[in-house]
Amino acid sequence: MKRSVILAVTALAIVVAACSTAASPSPSPATPAPSPAPALGDIVATADGAGTFKTLLAAAEAAGLVETLKGEGPYTVFAPTDDAFAALPEGTVEGLLADPEALKKILLYHVVAGSVKAADVVNLTSADSVEGSPIAIAVKDGMVYLNDAAKVTATDIMASNGVIHVIDQVILPPS
Repeated sequence: MKRSVILAVTALAIVVAACSTAASPSPSPATPAPSPAPALGDIVATADGAGTFKTLLAAAEAAGLVETLKGEGPYTVFAPTDDAFAALPEGTVEGLLADPEALKKILLYHVVAGSVKAADVVNLTSADSVEGSPIAIAVKDGMVYLNDAAKVTATDIMASNGVIHVIDQVILPPS
């Protein structure tokens, strides 16, 4: 009999515990704290992450500009894609990689001091490059062109130290 009472009390305790858990309202889930915005990488990390600027990054490395482009800035980079470099006459990229000073001059011609976003670019007729020569800017049929040749194909790719605008051609400083 004692054993039956103990089993009955144990069973009753289990049933009461199960019912009280099911009947009690579940605590409301805590509202998650907003996650911080992902940290932006610098211009080099952002270009590397895009995956379409391998030639540009190799050229920046050969010209000794990687640390500069990782620096404080801000900079605006008109970044030619790998396809833009591939469209150059055969041997051009290899020749430039062998001439770091000429390469540096060309790459610095793609950089403007400051963070110039697309909304600002469309109101400009030129911008002074870090190389020292101006870059002509024109809007034709709703598209922005540099030096009447290179089309801006993507804009306002933000980096921690500036902004990248993608262009479809390599632009050259005046000789």
